[in-house]
Amino acid sequence: MVSSDPEALLPPNRAIENFKYLQLANATNNFSLDSRIGQGGFGDVYKGKLEINGQLKDVAIKMLDPSGKQGTKEFLAEVLMLSIFRNKNLVKLCGYCCQGDQRSIVYEYMPLGSVEDQIHNFKSVQEALDLSTRMKIALGTAKGLAYLHDEAQVIYRDMKTANILLDHEFEPKLSDFGLAKLGPGEGMSHVTTRVMGTLGYCAPEYAATGKLTMKSDIYSFGVVLLELITGRKPFGDSTMGAQRLLVQWALPYYRNLNIRQITDPKLLIQGHPYLEEAARRAVQLAYMCLRENAKARPTIREVVKALEVIVGDIVRKHKGKNIQYKRGVDKGKKIEGSTVSEEDEDLERQRDLADAKRWAKGLRNEKRKRATSYQT
Repeated sequence: MVSSDPEALLPPNRAIENFKYLQLANATNNFSLDSRIGQGGFGDVYKGKLEINGQLKDVAIKMLDPSGKQGTKEFLAEVLMLSIFRNKNLVKLCGYCCQGDQRSIVYEYMPLGSVEDQIHNFKSVQEALDLSTRMKIALGTAKGLAYLHDEAQVIYRDMKTANILLDHEFEPKLSDFGLAKLGPGEGMSHVTTRVMGTLGYCAPEYAATGKLTMKSDIYSFGVVLLELITGRKPFGDSTMGAQRLLVQWALPYYRNLNIRQITDPKLLIQGHPYLEEAARRAVQLAYMCLRENAKARPTIREVVKALEVIVGDIVRKHKGKNIQYKRGVDKGKKIEGSTVSEEDEDLERQRDLADAKRWAKGLRNEKRKRATSYQT
C-alpha cells in the first residue's frame, strides 16, 4: 500500500516543511472568512503567515476538501511535483500538512492573484492590464511550460488562467499540479489517461480519446493566449452570443484578419495604435497552437521564441511614445494626426496578410532547419 504521507515518498535531500494543522489554524485566524482568498472544487485557499527558514512569511494555504475534486492521489502528485521541480515560473512550495484526514498545501503568497482575476474581475477600465503586460505574462507562462516539457518531461494538463498566479511584478507562475503527468516513455507517443481538465481549454483529441501529449498543453496555452487578447472567457462568455466556445467565436474574425473586432475593448481604450500589430501576431500564434492536427502545433520552445519577438517589438516601439487609442473611431476620423480611411484599412489588411504569410513561412523554415540538424 502506498503511503499517503508525501514525506515517505520524497527523494533524498528534498525534505519540505511538514506543518501541523494547529500551525495552519493559527496562521489563518482559525481559517476565518477574512483570511479566505479563494474557493474551488478542491476546497478553500487562505492567506496566512508562517515561519519558514527562520523568517515570518506570507503564504497561501490550500485546504483540501475530503469530498472535493482533488483526492489523496492528486494531493501527493502536487506535493511531489513541486518538491522536485523548481523554476521561477512555477509557484514555490513551502510545505504541506498531512494530519489525520487533513490535507493542505502551503505555497508562497502571490499578491496579485490569478490571471483570471486580473482579466475578468478587475474593478475599472483603468485597472485593466495593458497589452504589454499581458504579453509578458504570456511569455513567462510559456517559459514555465517549457521548463515542464523540456527539462521535467511533464505534461501539465491543467493550463488555464485560473492556475496562472502573479507576483507583485506581474511575473506569472504556474500552480495546481494535481493533474500533471510524466510524459510518455521512450518509444511512446502519448500517455493514455482519464480525461480531466476544464471546459474550453481541453485539446479536442485528448477530450475524444484520452490520449495525452505535450501538444495537448500547447492547445490549452493557445486558449490562454486568445483569452489574454480578447478579454473573454473560454466558454460561455455573454459577449459571444450563441457561440459558446471562444476558439470558435474568434475564428471567423481571425480568418478575415479582423483582429480589432476580437481584441479586448479595454485595450483599444488604453493601447497605442502600433500595439494592434502585436495583438495580430499574438492571435496568429494562438491559432497555430490551436490547430486541429496536434502534430502541426508548434513546440513550446517555438512559442517562447515567437513571444520573445512580440514582447521585444512592444518594448522597442513603446519608448518615448504615449499615443492613446480612441474607442469607436469612425472611418476617416483623425487619431493623433493620422487618418483611418477605407483605403488605409484595405492596405493594412493586405500588409497583415503578407506579414502573416512571412510569419508562418519563417516558423516552417525554422522547423525544417531543426529537422535537418537532427538528421545530420
